[in-house]
Amino acid sequence: MTRRANDNTKALDAFLAAKTEIDAMLERLAALSADHFETHPDEIHWGHVGTLNHYRDRLREITDSAFKEGEFAE
Repeated sequence: MTRRANDNTKALDAFLAAKTEIDAMLERLAALSADHFETHPDEIHWGHVGTLNHYRDRLREITDSAFKEGEFAE
């Protein structure tokens, strides 16, 4: 079986699969955020703040990398 050097079908398939998974995660996060992370204002405590700060820090790392900002700035 001969394979062309520029045949990127498998890479494209893997890329699209990863993108689809990311899109689904972002959709779920957006819905959770719209629901105030399933909390009621009267029930919020410092544990909720810590959890959201953890989520924010992880997301900031991702967005900094994607947009070449923060520690990933050129």
